[in-house]
Amino acid sequence: MKAVVVTTPGGPEVLQLQEVEDPQINEDEVLIKVEATALNRADTLQRQGKYPPPKGASPYPGLECSGTIETVGKNVSRWKIGDQVCALLSGGGYAEKVAVPAGQVLPVPQGVSLKDAAALPEVACTVWSTVFMMSRLSAGETFLVHGGSSGIGTFAIQIAKHQGAKVFVTAGSEEKLAVCKDLGADVCINYKTEDFVARVKEETGGKGVDVILDSVGATYFQKNVDSLNIDGRLFLLGFMGGAVTQVNLASLFAKRATVQAAGLRTRTLENKAEIVCEVEKNVWPAIVAGKVKPVVYKYLPLSEAAEGHLLMESSRHIGKILLVA
Repeated sequence: MKAVVVTTPGGPEVLQLQEVEDPQINEDEVLIKVEATALNRADTLQRQGKYPPPKGASPYPGLECSGTIETVGKNVSRWKIGDQVCALLSGGGYAEKVAVPAGQVLPVPQGVSLKDAAALPEVACTVWSTVFMMSRLSAGETFLVHGGSSGIGTFAIQIAKHQGAKVFVTAGSEEKLAVCKDLGADVCINYKTEDFVARVKEETGGKGVDVILDSVGATYFQKNVDSLNIDGRLFLLGFMGGAVTQVNLASLFAKRATVQAAGLRTRTLENKAEIVCEVEKNVWPAIVAGKVKPVVYKYLPLSEAAEGHLLMESSRHIGKILLVA
């Protein structure tokens, strides 16, 4: 099969489509013939040598895919050859075939094309696990997501709105904020021209928001804490703005704040299967009902993975970038 190989750690140009061995499946896995995969920030870090795949995972990038099941391990009962699915991966999505534990596979939701379904697993599992399972966002609460026009952001706006939350977003251009508004965001803040803490306070009568989802990290940490309501929950997904910061601990006490951080890739198979199960139960019906849609910015062939990474690192995109196998 063909796969996109990180030939050496570096810039986008190190990604090359090469002929490689087909993956072997174990008895609890399925082999998916890949229709499409979607780019995630983690892929750009892996390409730079900063985020190696977990032990035993595929060496190729790609944390999600859609496609058709080609082979089924002998312990797998739910899936059969020919099923159209999408899946959460530990790696290996940038390829024509990928082996996946059966518990990380989801049916393609009715009304979504096989290709577009590749845009769903990573964002759905990330947002549902962090915002709902761990931060317990509930109807009537307020929610702020930074980078509202990103893949995570565009999904988080829709599902939080569907669950009855009031949604605040930050983004860096009026065009991006307009998309966020169309997706259902109630309060849209341009972080380049406005102080988001002041705006959050103003819109909440001085209280702050109940849950914040943040991938910026250090440079936003104290501002995020200052933007929280009493009993507020801050969830860190990444640290694009640095990993080290000073924090005023008194402000955490004053807010009775909870700060959590997690990724998906390094979780156990059992943990991932549990998240995938919750997503199918809670998120998939909203997609089938048309309340939550995949937001795709661009489709590129697998051979143009480097161009996809350049685009992602420019942050010009809105929503997801897909590579079509």
